[in-house]
Amino acid sequence: QVQLVESGGNSVQAGGSLRLSCAASGRTISSLATGWFRQAPGKEREFVAATNRGGGTTYYADSAKGRFTISRDNAENMVYLQMNSLKSEDTADYYCVADRFNSPSYFNPDRYEYWGRGTQVTVSS
Repeated sequence: QVQLVESGGNSVQAGGSLRLSCAASGRTISSLATGWFRQAPGKEREFVAATNRGGGTTYYADSAKGRFTISRDNAENMVYLQMNSLKSEDTADYYCVADRFNSPSYFNPDRYEYWGRGTQVTVSS
């Protein structure tokens, strides 16, 4: 069983930056495909960024490209999401996800077996 715990959510002004962290336990992240999703109030869960199992390939939603960076520290078993140039529309709960298998459906929340409880990001304009 894999446990994921997010941290780093906060309230920031538009244009600011945040780094979200996800601590994984129960399995080494080098054997997991990982990613981040978000959900704003009243909206569906939305793909943000993901990596394949080896971490060598990354994927981004169009809304995240050029502003967000997903990274991993295999030694610390951590996954990160660096978010720059934040906008009010980035306000949401952010969830760390993982799965034992690679899949071309990296953007589909249903393909991820493991989910964290989320961390809240609020961006004020």
